Amino acid sequence: MTAPLHPPVLSPCTGVCVLGRDGYCDGCLRSGDEIARWIAMDDAQRRELMEHALPLRESLRTCG
Repeated sequence: MTAPLHPPVLSPCTGVCVLGRDGYCDGCLRSGDEIARWIAMDDAQRRELMEHALPLRESLRTCG
């Protein structure tokens, strides 16, 4: 049996579940819609969010 190419993508939830003024969670930087859809997302969609959208949002928050 071969190992999967990528391990399952775990939730970025940090337990700080408060939506900020920008509409993103203060803990994980996901939108309310992204949080609600997480369970239905496949690993490719989750990986895209984790590797691209969330780091971009974090960098915008630290610059602003």
